[in-house]
Amino acid sequence: MNVKDSEHIIAELSDEYEITQNPENADLILLNTCSVREKPVQKLFSELGALNKKNPNAKFGVCGCTASHMGKEIIKRAPFVSFVLGARNVSRIKEALNTPKAVITDLDYDETTYVFKNTRKNPYKDFINIMVGCDKKCSYCIVPKTRGKELSIPMDLIIGQIEKLAAEGVKEITLLGQNVNNYGKRFSVSHPKVDFTDLLREVSKIDGIERIRFTSPHPLHADDRFLEEFANNPKICKHIHFPLQSGSTKLLKAMRRGYSKEWFLNRCEIIRQIPDVSITTDIIVGFPGESEEDFEETMDVLEKVRFEQIFSFVYSPRPLTEAADMPNQVDKQVAKERLYRLQKRHAEILDEIAKNQIGKIYKVLIEEPGMGKSDNFFTVKIPQKDKYLGEIVDVKITNANKHTLSGEVVK
Repeated sequence: MNVKDSEHIIAELSDEYEITQNPENADLILLNTCSVREKPVQKLFSELGALNKKNPNAKFGVCGCTASHMGKEIIKRAPFVSFVLGARNVSRIKEALNTPKAVITDLDYDETTYVFKNTRKNPYKDFINIMVGCDKKCSYCIVPKTRGKELSIPMDLIIGQIEKLAAEGVKEITLLGQNVNNYGKRFSVSHPKVDFTDLLREVSKIDGIERIRFTSPHPLHADDRFLEEFANNPKICKHIHFPLQSGSTKLLKAMRRGYSKEWFLNRCEIIRQIPDVSITTDIIVGFPGESEEDFEETMDVLEKVRFEQIFSFVYSPRPLTEAADMPNQVDKQVAKERLYRLQKRHAEILDEIAKNQIGKIYKVLIEEPGMGKSDNFFTVKIPQKDKYLGEIVDVKITNANKHTLSGEVVK
């Protein structure tokens, strides 16, 4: 989402500015921020200070989620910042730029019918926002306080945008939303009743689009109809990012996730029936009240599902969240030790998964010279650096490690 927001900002300013990779040459320096964890927030101010030393004459803008929840505080702590633009207000970048010390962080602002210019980095694939905001009340998560309530983007705008991309040669699109499979719950304009499965079916009808990805679906909304479409629609890539967060039903309840360990495992069992499917996930270790038994429940899910990738972190208290004030905060050293055990075991599982890839043939979109992604989201290298760019080719895997596969084109 932050990548796409950054692209939208660049596109909106493209008639006034050109991109430079050298901050010392820049007239305008923008930092787009995340606030899901504490570390990026800390990094923001050190980065601002370092950049200001390099180029004190530049205008500085802070955008994104940290901008949404800190607002004026950013300019107080870094007075040289010219403006602050929240994650829900991307289309107002020119207004912010032209208003001295602007702080635009309106969580009720509606951008769902605004058509952004396009400035993708890759000619063969693109991200498409299908919704904004989040209505969930996960007790650890600041996102609803930085991106506002959930609104879906009208389907005709999404389809029109993808049709235009297909005409430009884009072959793969990724549908973006905080909870993509809750698409259609609420629109800000009059709209026929639709859901995410309906949207997937309509997108798959577009000529030229050969691959559909999406992130992130919520396990709570992974009903049988959605999973059936995921399994049987040939254009939908067989990779699903399925955020677990914890394997303990007790902690899932405290997290306000809305599902149990048993529900999550049942959904994964259905997904695993799809040939060569991959499942990736997010896991929080050391959530308030997590006992050793709770952690072992997470390890049990790891063993049963054998995720192809996990994004795992020690719990990070965030402002404006219920969990930050919960009792029984877990000692950081205990949490770090559990994270180490989780990641160590997962590394062993990845080695086993990698060995099983040898000899398999995957369809790979060659996105850059000599490299691409398989349908199920493995990074795959091929020896030909000067061929097949932008093509989907069959690659027979000859070498594998936990991060990358290598193979020969057999098409």
